[in-house]
Amino acid sequence: MTPDELSYTSDHEWVRLNESGNAVFGITFYAQDSLGDIVYVSLPAVGDELIAGTSCGEVESTKSVSDLFAPIDGTVISVNSELEANPELVNSSPYSQGWLVEVEPDIPQQIDELLSSIDYNALINQA
Repeated sequence: MTPDELSYTSDHEWVRLNESGNAVFGITFYAQDSLGDIVYVSLPAVGDELIAGTSCGEVESTKSVSDLFAPIDGTVISVNSELEANPELVNSSPYSQGWLVEVEPDIPQQIDELLSSIDYNALINQA
């Protein structure tokens, strides 16, 4: 459940570049599965400046509240407003309909420094 075309962080976020060169990210299948039923998502505002590795929101489940970490530096250009009414999309479709944030990267090459699907699988298999 870790698509090869995505990049990953050790904090369990996935990232993909879209056709316009922006980075879209969300939480991984592993993360949403560990959290349980997602009931609320707090996302950054459009225009916010994100710094890789810093908290930029929260994902709340029936079990706990977890921080969402920015995978790269950039400016938020869009958030998934569907999650306000349907936060469960993060559970049912973490890599497509459950995406969280779209960022215009400050340094697109930061994505190259993230984990591959092979490296991410190795990380979660150690857990």
